[in-house]
Amino acid sequence: MAGNTLNELKANLHEAFQSDPVDMDHVKDLMERYSSNPADWGKFAIFDSTHYTRILVDEGNGKFNLILLCWGPGQGSPIHDHADAHCFMKMLDGTLKEVRYDWPSGSNAQELHETSSTVLKVNEVSYINDSIGLHQVGNTSDKGAVSLHLYSPPYSKCHTFKPQTGEKSEANITFWSKFGDRVVPLTTTNQSCWSPAATNCDGCK
Repeated sequence: MAGNTLNELKANLHEAFQSDPVDMDHVKDLMERYSSNPADWGKFAIFDSTHYTRILVDEGNGKFNLILLCWGPGQGSPIHDHADAHCFMKMLDGTLKEVRYDWPSGSNAQELHETSSTVLKVNEVSYINDSIGLHQVGNTSDKGAVSLHLYSPPYSKCHTFKPQTGEKSEANITFWSKFGDRVVPLTTTNQSCWSPAATNCDGCK
């Protein structure tokens, strides 16, 4: 199958992750070959006016997570790592700006060093892991954006970093919905991924 629909992409990914080790170049190729179609993912896409949303669409038999993210204008993530996982990000609608950083060096507080800045457009795929560095993703346009993310292995915690000092904090990974079903909304006492301002958000995408 060529992966022309989201269901075909999911089937192909399940097949790819049956091998050991998994060929991540093949996984990236599968993500690239899928052509974005709102008829596939539109039923999952839900925006929130205060923060970007994360919608789990496939658990990958425990070997990967496939997650839809919806970004309103001006919404973005903090700078974060990926808990030793592979991270693929495919643009489905709109544009997103990805900024990459070196890991903080030494024990002294210092501003994080930016290594690259890229605007991702529909059907483009970005890949990062912790050996490459840290990154931050945001919607700098005046229109909504939708992206599809694959993480392998799945993880429930990561770290966020303050750009001015490199200070690290642990963050929980949360979902707005799973498979189209709304997850119980977070309260102010357990909020982790949903602060309206990206500079204050403790979560990661």
